[in-house]
Amino acid sequence: MATPLYRDHGIVLRTYKLGESDRIVSFVTEQHGKVRAVAKGVRKTKSKFGARLEPTSHVALQLYEGRELHIVTQAETVDHFRALRDDLDRLTRAVTMLEAVDNLSMEGEPNPRLYRMLLGALRALAAQDSPLVVAAFFWKLLALEGFEPRVDACAVCESTVDLVAFDLEEGGVLCRTDRRGTALTPEALDLLRRILGGQLGAALNEATSAATVELDHLAVRAMEHHLERRLRSVGLLDRG
Repeated sequence: MATPLYRDHGIVLRTYKLGESDRIVSFVTEQHGKVRAVAKGVRKTKSKFGARLEPTSHVALQLYEGRELHIVTQAETVDHFRALRDDLDRLTRAVTMLEAVDNLSMEGEPNPRLYRMLLGALRALAAQDSPLVVAAFFWKLLALEGFEPRVDACAVCESTVDLVAFDLEEGGVLCRTDRRGTALTPEALDLLRRILGGQLGAALNEATSAATVELDHLAVRAMEHHLERRLRSVGLLDRG
């Protein structure tokens, strides 16, 4: 008979209050997909691992498998991403990625690639305050979900020249003849091609520019279109 205790690595996506001293913690884990678990007593000042179970934390876990909610029995910090916690702007962008993963991941369905992608994005954002980390993560996440945008040719007529727009319904770029949706500059299209074409590292070295801002906004719209809902944390980014 299998033991209900198991170990895994996970990233804290969000937490909810439960009763007077407990929390429900939502993780994306390496081997078990999304897991919701009760962390008992973590809201008490003397909690052993309350501070280890905050959003963005990367933790080594031992959990007890319950019928609906699991129970956290051990949590050891692998990386608390201090650089993100100490920078409100970076923390807000990190939380935007956590929210997207929380909405896309399925409980109990292993998705190690999604886990690795999120961990890599958090590490990239902690190491380098690049304006394109969130945008690149969203485009890569859409591709993982089977919705990689068409960027090599017009999604309507297959033309490879004069590509000037991006349409969320068509799922890709459009030429001047078929244009609708959102205008797309050549610079933003070049960045998008690099992100999706294996040149992510070079793209992340780009300084903030009109093209990075353009691509970031488009990535958020594309993700929200796929989720069919607004990302709550995005509003915190629009502070002017």
